[in-house]
Amino acid sequence: MKTTKIVLIGAGSMSFGMCVFRDMFTCKELHGSTLSLVDIDKENLDMMYEMAVKMNETAGANVKIERTTDRREALSGAEFVINSIAIERCKLWKYDFEIPKKYGIRHCLGENGGPGGLFFSMRTIPLIMDIIRDMEELCPNAYFLNFSNPESRIILALGRYSRIKAVGLCHGVYMGRHDVAKILGMDEKKIDVWAAGLNHFQWFLNIRDKETCEDLYPALREKEKAFDPGFMPLSRKMMKAFGCWPSCGDDHIGEYLAYGWEGGEHGYDFAGDENYRVNIKKDYTERLAGKKGVEDLLVRTDERAIDVVTAILYNKKSFIESGIVYNQRAIANLPADLAVEVPIMVDNGGIHPVRIGNLPDAIAKLCTVQAGVQQMSVDAAVNGSKEMALQALLIDPVITSTDAAEKLLEELWEINKPYIRKCI
Repeated sequence: MKTTKIVLIGAGSMSFGMCVFRDMFTCKELHGSTLSLVDIDKENLDMMYEMAVKMNETAGANVKIERTTDRREALSGAEFVINSIAIERCKLWKYDFEIPKKYGIRHCLGENGGPGGLFFSMRTIPLIMDIIRDMEELCPNAYFLNFSNPESRIILALGRYSRIKAVGLCHGVYMGRHDVAKILGMDEKKIDVWAAGLNHFQWFLNIRDKETCEDLYPALREKEKAFDPGFMPLSRKMMKAFGCWPSCGDDHIGEYLAYGWEGGEHGYDFAGDENYRVNIKKDYTERLAGKKGVEDLLVRTDERAIDVVTAILYNKKSFIESGIVYNQRAIANLPADLAVEVPIMVDNGGIHPVRIGNLPDAIAKLCTVQAGVQQMSVDAAVNGSKEMALQALLIDPVITSTDAAEKLLEELWEINKPYIRKCI
């Protein structure tokens, strides 16, 4: 049995942190390993540490669990670093969404594209680069497994400015498969999809029955005609126009499109998120007090971080449905200097993007519109440049007014100023 050291940065996240716990403590191949929890929120960190200890004991995983607010202390000797940080996530995200609206910008989510995607990048990439510089010093051979948004821009920045081995992981491909299964009236686990593109803007190149290998696209196109017209209207229009189903959901793909608001302008459910966090904290408090057990939590999730870890550790040659990687021609007709999402193979030699070849021409052209936006936003973020940030806004198809771009830039810049700085 091999053991390793995994560092989880952003371990105070009561949702994502729990996903890592569930997957790690139910993975017998990692029994006896070390899990080091890092977060600057000591209260949440302590709660998640206690939950980890309880789940570890219940599972009999014999994992050594550490906690610290000092990431450098944790990084020494690490082989894998799982990252899920977000700076004042909902508070700042709400500004990212509401301020552009005030100036007439019609957008749908404000996280990975449009002005929200830009400011997520401006404040997050400098902190990510700090972590990476620490890794280069303290654990230069470790793998960086990223879950923070905006994934495409973070992985693009790392591809340009670091030699640390990195991959972004996202369950969006399963969200898209779920939507397709709903229209088909099938169990989603019986459907196999082959997807490629950008994070939150993947395209299902193939949709097949796992058992029979039957092409399910004809059935999808036929059943879609009579399906609830209120379900994913934008995704369905895009499939009709471009020939492939875009993933993962109208709000996500809409972030990259000038007409994305047609899929809904409701934005993220901030009130629901706050309520969820109150309830989950109450649930964990009850479990730690012994009012509930943790046995029901000890089941695997659809996240893939632990699959990547064990594939590398045990040379499994595992197929992972999607990973965000620095392109370098994994998708031949998209720029090499871009982060793309493609299937990956993972073994002891590392993370190997599956070379897709060319996307359908029209889809490649649609994705290429985003290439310049994402490249410019990374330039702005790593240089801490307001001038470049304005340029990034003005080449983004979501922006429809120069006056609006200038005004929202002024407001959001002041709000995010504590986090924006040159980091290269």
